[in-house]
Amino acid sequence: MLLRLQIIVAIILVLGLLYVISLIRNNRLELRHAISWILVGIIVLILDCFPTLMEKLSELLGIASPVNMMFFLAFLFSLVIILVMSVAISIASSSIKKLVQEIGILKARVDELENKTRD
Repeated sequence: MLLRLQIIVAIILVLGLLYVISLIRNNRLELRHAISWILVGIIVLILDCFPTLMEKLSELLGIASPVNMMFFLAFLFSLVIILVMSVAISIASSSIKKLVQEIGILKARVDELENKTRD
């Protein structure tokens, strides 16, 4: 890879990492969801600074080209993110259902107490 391209990719990665950190600081992104993005950003930054690592890793795993290795890693990362988000949505859905049920019970109790005080 050309040095100029490596520098451009490194700058974009650093800006992306800074953006993720700013999202965390502004409470727009939870740390548990951001950790994977930070780790991937750091790993890609390392691979950008040392491109021979990607070549050796792809050779070790028997993948023909470092570009194919990058696509494979991106695919795996996407699957992990989808799984994590699916779990988070399921947990949030269960919590919302429980809260709605509790509100319904509390509303019924309040209505019952209001009816008793009227009588």
